[in-house]
This record gives sequence, C-alpha cells and structure tokens, in this order.
Amino acid sequence: MKESARVAFNYIKANHRKFGIKSEFFSQNGIHIHVPEGAVPKDGPSAGIALTSAIISALTEQTIPRDIGMTGEITLHGHVEPIGGLKEKAIAAHRSELKTIIIPKANEKDIEDIPQEIRQKLKIVLVEEYEKV
Repeated sequence: MKESARVAFNYIKANHRKFGIKSEFFSQNGIHIHVPEGAVPKDGPSAGIALTSAIISALTEQTIPRDIGMTGEITLHGHVEPIGGLKEKAIAAHRSELKTIIIPKANEKDIEDIPQEIRQKLKIVLVEEYEKV
C-alpha cells in the first residue's frame, strides 16, 4: 500500500499540469494518506488507480461519483497494470451497490470468472492508461 501511494503521488507530481494542479503545491505542502478499517488487510498494488484518483480529487475538489469503484496498479508512467482477485473485488463492488468498476485491460480475460448475475449489473470499464480513468 505504501508503494502504491508513493507511485500515485509521484505520477501526479510529474503530470500535475494535466490535472490542473499548480507545481507550487508540491513545494509548499505534504500529503498524508490514511486508509482506515484496520482489520481489513490492504497489501498489494491494486489500490494504485484508486489512490491516484482520490489524491487528484482532493487536490482539485472534483468529486468521484460514489457508485464507481476502481482497481489496478499504476506505474510511474501511468500504465495500469493487472491485479489479482478480480472476481472477489467485483462481488464486493456489487455488494457495496457500485454501478461501475474500472479495471485494467490486462484483466479482461478474468471477467468471465465474475458470476453472470453480477456482470450483468456492473458496468465494467477497461483501461490501459491512467488518463482513461
């Protein structure tokens, strides 16, 4: 999780103009990311695009719709890399009443593992680059 946060922050810093963030922000401020729910394990890089989106949302005051979920590792160049456990994440998204999930294009083959009744209720958006998120 720490590595995902570092990569997200550095990606945003390197691409701040694309997101309408002034470069002065980074020299004048720091960012602290707190992910509550201590009993829930949070390892692996799959929170990368979600963390990136949350930071951009906080810095630009642009809200993310509550019915959208996302999972995917992000690289320093903005590539969205595959994740594990897509079926379980899709089931959790459905239980949380999300309408849309954004996932790595590289996980397209894993969509068939998601139960059909859940696939029919979720809009699944495939992305290769963060700019498409």
